[in-house]
Amino acid sequence: MRLQPRRKNSASPRSRNLTMVGALGAAAAAAVLMTGCGQSADSTSSAATSEAAKVVPQQTTPSATAELTEDQQQRKEVLDATKVSYTDAATTAVGEVANGKLVDLDLEGVDDDDRDQSPSPTGSGSPTGTASPTGTASPTGAASPTGTGTSSPSASPGEQSPVWLAEVAEKDGTVHTVRIDAVSGKVIEARVDADQDADDKKQTAELLSRATQTPQQAAKVATEKKKGTVTSISLDDNDGDGVIWSVDVVGSDYKKTTFDVDAKTDTIVREETDKN
Repeated sequence: MRLQPRRKNSASPRSRNLTMVGALGAAAAAAVLMTGCGQSADSTSSAATSEAAKVVPQQTTPSATAELTEDQQQRKEVLDATKVSYTDAATTAVGEVANGKLVDLDLEGVDDDDRDQSPSPTGSGSPTGTASPTGTASPTGAASPTGTGTSSPSASPGEQSPVWLAEVAEKDGTVHTVRIDAVSGKVIEARVDADQDADDKKQTAELLSRATQTPQQAAKVATEKKKGTVTSISLDDNDGDGVIWSVDVVGSDYKKTTFDVDAKTDTIVREETDKN
């Protein structure tokens, strides 16, 4: 039998080697190309992030408390603790005096000279030492027409609740001092201002007769001009040019603005903001 000759591979060893080298080279080139593309994309992304950072820099939210002055921080603490509004305090105070009218109302601890002193819960004088609209200081020992004052039930040992200090006048100008717990709304003390003389009563009665606008109306005018909390309102003479309601308003920034509102026309005649 005749044997068939063995068929040889048509490609020579040299051709096969060149083919393998070419394939390896193509694979390496593809890898380099892919790596280059990745680096380009990463570089582009990093550049875009850097540019965005320049346009919108990172911001940190400052602490509101850290930016408050000492006076503003004190106002914040007192207002945070206060639960009774000036309107409710005024209503309660006037209710303690038959046919009485409010002439002064002040939230103790807000811009008081001796705000750090704890007020007495009984028949001692006004802890703020503020003068009444008649120009006389608050009294220190008159008997309360409603009985002996009682301590605030909301004040725990070592703590003192904020207090509304009100002055309410009878028709003849006799002024009564009424202190109200600003958390519970209960009357702590009610007494007659025994330091008044006939001239003082006459002056107070005249101021009330000339004021045709109520303190509530004046407070409304002030808070329409500046949103905030009324912390003080008092009736006073405008240096011989009519009578005014002086209204203190503390805004959300805890800055205090005082508005002098004409007690006849309800117009603001003076406005001043405390920078502290």
